[in-house]
Amino acid sequence: MTETMAIADLGDLVIRVTAMPTDLNPYGGVFGGWLMSQLALGAASLVSRLTGHKAVVVGATDFTFPGTMHVGDELNVYARVVRTGRTSMTVTTRGFGRARASDDQTEVAHGTFTFVALDHDDRPQPVAAGARA
Repeated sequence: MTETMAIADLGDLVIRVTAMPTDLNPYGGVFGGWLMSQLALGAASLVSRLTGHKAVVVGATDFTFPGTMHVGDELNVYARVVRTGRTSMTVTTRGFGRARASDDQTEVAHGTFTFVALDHDDRPQPVAAGARA
């Protein structure tokens, strides 16, 4: 992470997890699909916390993987709401990898997700005004 980048600009820290051998691709690096799923899990957690409802992903865009991770590296995922609709929220996510024996972090993935809040019958639920970005 760059010195000039403020943690607050990244949003909330929503996931901190260690990459394990089962998370590797056939070439020995961390699988991009695993990174995407961690970003989605973290973003869903943020939306559920803000809305008080289930949150399901209905769209994912703008993914890039500017860095690499290896087994044993820690992934820190940050999420920030950038748009709130009547029943949906759009969240940007950024994932930073940190080698086990280092304090240095490198951005390894980022992307944007759109979620819809659902009620107990799995129908779209209006997002409360207090949950808006």
